Amino acid sequence: MNVLLHVCCGVCASSVIESLLCAGHTVTCFFYNPNIHPEDEYKRRLRAAQKAADEWNVDFIEGMYDRERWFELVKGTEYEPEGGARCQKCIRMRLEKTYEFMKKRNFDGFTTTLSVSPHKDSRMICDIGGEIGGEKFLCENFKKGDGFKRAQELSKEWGLYHQDYCGCIYSLEESERRKLKKPKDEEKKEKNKS
Repeated sequence: MNVLLHVCCGVCASSVIESLLCAGHTVTCFFYNPNIHPEDEYKRRLRAAQKAADEWNVDFIEGMYDRERWFELVKGTEYEPEGGARCQKCIRMRLEKTYEFMKKRNFDGFTTTLSVSPHKDSRMICDIGGEIGGEKFLCENFKKGDGFKRAQELSKEWGLYHQDYCGCIYSLEESERRKLKKPKDEEKKEKNKS
């Protein structure tokens, strides 16, 4: 099957491309992520995703970086917890665009690297993909069979950029809050030991 693979980053792409190729598919990567903030972060992830595609010798296409459309889409859900309504809207937006591109370029099917992340709900991703593309969506939980562990291995071997937040400004803020809170939690633990 000639598959259009929505790619969120190089780390996730590394093992998912491998999995699809091993299953006998032809893969083209589609980097469409208007959620990523700020723009220099977007560029780092774009370069890492391109490098992962190059390592596997598969085609790579960059979609439009239409941040304004993304901000408009998630309005009202900005501070939902990770995995909530904001994330669902974001995933739907990216998979809809991937599906449109798949139809335009006559691919046989589409899927996404998102399900390889241990932080993402594979069932929710498959439900959204199925609603959008029906049988054209390859519903895969790429974290099965140590998919994420393999992604870590390949990304380390290839020197791929590894981000520490999902991508949007709200997940960045959440990540920053966790970093600030972590030292305080560690201090409490040390005090409790004494």
